Order: sequence, then structure tokens, then C-alpha cells
Amino acid sequence: MTDHNYSTANWNQPPHNRHSFQHMSDLFTTASIYKGDGQASPLESQLTDLSQIPYPVGGGRTEPLQHFLDTTYTDAFLVLQHGVILTEEYRNNMQANTPHLLNSVSKSFAGMAAGIAVEDGTLDPSQRVSHYLPELNDSAFRDTTVANALNMTAAVAYSEDYDSPLDDFWHEAAVVGWRPDLQATESPQSLLEYCQRRSQTEQQEGEHFHYRTVLTNLCAGFIAKATDTPFVDFLTQRLWQPLGPQADANVVIDPAGAPYMGAGMSACARDLARFGEMLRHDGYYNGSQIVPESWVRQTREGTPELKRLFAASDYGPMLPSGHYSNQVWADPGASEILCIGIHGQTIYVNRDKQLVCVKLSSQPSPADLTLYAATYRALRALAGQL
Repeated sequence: MTDHNYSTANWNQPPHNRHSFQHMSDLFTTASIYKGDGQASPLESQLTDLSQIPYPVGGGRTEPLQHFLDTTYTDAFLVLQHGVILTEEYRNNMQANTPHLLNSVSKSFAGMAAGIAVEDGTLDPSQRVSHYLPELNDSAFRDTTVANALNMTAAVAYSEDYDSPLDDFWHEAAVVGWRPDLQATESPQSLLEYCQRRSQTEQQEGEHFHYRTVLTNLCAGFIAKATDTPFVDFLTQRLWQPLGPQADANVVIDPAGAPYMGAGMSACARDLARFGEMLRHDGYYNGSQIVPESWVRQTREGTPELKRLFAASDYGPMLPSGHYSNQVWADPGASEILCIGIHGQTIYVNRDKQLVCVKLSSQPSPADLTLYAATYRALRALAGQL
């Protein structure tokens, strides 16, 4: 059923988000990430019924995978093993080519684009971001390095509590129109201007892991400056088109045309599976090394310092042997790579099982920990039984 009552004022609230997450370009200004003229890279299908695979739901009880799909506001669910589609399911009027909001899965695309720029020699992870964006010399980012921005260990003070309507996250999102009620004449007119106005720090550089969307938008800014290419063009030419996608993606942009890579990208499920396969193969996919092998390996293996900072954070219990690196979550102990977004967006890669799962959702709350835990348990159980 079509929702005719959704608007920029209520688009991310239930039940409107069930519709709006598939129609971001109707609501906001977006830039297209074109698939190009080439053929889509082939995805073979050997459809298998996985719906009765059990997963733990607590108290020693299990439910079938079908229960997981039915209770977590699923819009799309894909399972690939050895690059072959075993399960492909669409709900809530979604279809194979429908772009769906990725929320923070968007971040992982920025992190991989950074690796390409580093390999090109245009971006230096040890360099300060103010080297590329001198406008930030007098901001909270003055001493932030490229690596600290990519790893979410920078000093800037910024709160990310999605359930708090006046949070820093929402004030930044207001720059791209996501919260029109927070816009005022004196509001920043671009994501870069929002960064320039951040003057407070909350820690020393590299002292703690603290997940902050502003850092991803900063990354897109310095990648564009370092490569002398608008970020969306760089992403399109160097990452998206080489995957051999079957559909265009898009990303919400600010009034200056800069992309909201912290949360604003939309893409179809099969193309996210292609991205997951590329991560599984250490950057190689569709006949070419798209992201440098060393960058993806470094991302998934992490460092002792990144693991230490992650373990000490609120997220530590989520991935007991995990870390966060280059805008990607990873648990090398479990052979897992994860791209995660609020409201239930997930790309799950298990390299031991040669498995990639894509789950797109329109969950009512941004960060429902019960639904997140159910997703992780279900995908881990699936990996364990394939």
C-alpha cells in the first residue's frame, strides 16, 4: 500500500519510513551514482529454502529464520554463498532494482573509496585533514588525521543519540533537509560549514573509539579535495561502476552539492551483495582489483590499538574480538566483516563460510538493540549451518 502522507517532516517515523526508505529521491535532493553502460556482473542463482534454519531467540529457545524475517521489518533479504544466490526475498513493495536507504552502511563506501585514493598516492592516512581542508584549521578538527577520521578516533565533541530529537546528529542531518524543523537562517549551509563550526573536543586525538557520523562526511570532503574530484564522481568511477552494478544508486546531498555519506546513500540489495563479495575477496571483484587488497585486509584485521579502543567502548560487547576500521565493523576472530545502518540495514560477510548476506529493513526505531541482536544471532546461526 502506498503511503501518500509521508513528507520531509515525518519521513523517518513509523509507519512512513516503510515507504520513504525506498523513495529518498522523491523527498530530498540527491545525486545519482550511475551504473554506467556496461553489463551487470553476473550473479548466479541456486535458490534454496533456508527459512526453517533455527536461530537462538533467548532462554534456550530457537525460532526458524522465517520468524526473523517476519519480525524485523524486512524489506529485502539476500544470501550468497560462493558468490551464488541461495535466497532472495523482497517485501513491502520492494523489487530487485528498488534503491533503499542504507543509513550508515553508506559509511563503508566512503571508507573503501579512501583506500583507493591512498593507493593512488593522493591521500595520506597520516596527514592532518586540515592539510586538505584548510578551512578546518580553526575548528575541532585542526589536529585530526585522515586515519583518526576513518577510524572514528578523532577528538571532536559530537553526540550521536538517535532517540534524542535535538542531538548533534540531527542538527547535522538538518543541513541536508532531514530535519526541517531544526533549520534556521543562521544554520550551516553545507556539511563542510557544519564541520567548520565544531569547535569543542571531547578527547585527545586517538584516545577513544567514538562512533560519529560527522567524521564520515568529513572523510568524503577530504577525499574530494585530495583527489581533485567531486566525491560522487570518484565513488561512481572508481568503486561503483567497477562492481558491475545492475542499478543506479543515489545519495542525498547538501545545498553545496556535497554528499551525506554518513547516512544518505540508497542502493538495491543485489548491488550491495556485489559490494559484500568485493569485501569478501579483499577488494577484488568483477575481474579487477577495485579496492587495494592491502586496504581491505588492514580493514578486516585491524591493529592491536584499534582492538583495544573498541573493547573499551560501549560497542565492545557487540563484537568481542572486533574493531572498527576505515568505516567498517569487523571481527577477525569470527571471520566477519559488517556494514551496519540504523533501522536495520546490514551487509554481513563471513569469509570462512564464503557467505554474504544483505538485510534491508524499515524498523520503527533507529537503534532497537533487541532487533539488532536478533539480526546478528540469525545471521551467525545461518553462517554456522551452511
